[in-house]
Amino acid sequence: MKFFKNKKNLLLLALAIVIGYIVYDSASQPTVTDLQGGFREVAMYRNENNTGPIVRVYAVSVQDTLSKDMRQYGDLMPYTKYGTTTVYFFNAAKPFPNSLAAAEPHFDPKFAPGCIAVYRKDANGQVSLGPLP
Repeated sequence: MKFFKNKKNLLLLALAIVIGYIVYDSASQPTVTDLQGGFREVAMYRNENNTGPIVRVYAVSVQDTLSKDMRQYGDLMPYTKYGTTTVYFFNAAKPFPNSLAAAEPHFDPKFAPGCIAVYRKDANGQVSLGPLP
């Protein structure tokens, strides 16, 4: 075929294949909606400081309180290098906060009995998942 003998056409075909793969790979990444357990983000806080560390805090209700996807959920949340991301998981059958604050524990203590786990990713990228301290 004459099409494949021209180096310019081969280069364009290779470029189209690479671009197609990049688009496919980007569109097929997992999201929080793909996880089992009935996760629903109910509150979010992000500090307004764009010159220093960015602090993100999420409150998420969970229908399946034994879900092993909590770590994956936290890993899928936005994270900024030298910032922190904290996700509080609450039992969906119990009361949970509708707003979060900058100071720890980030929510009204009356909701603490419903908090089943806390995911933290610190400024060094270290991840921890455990009960509310």
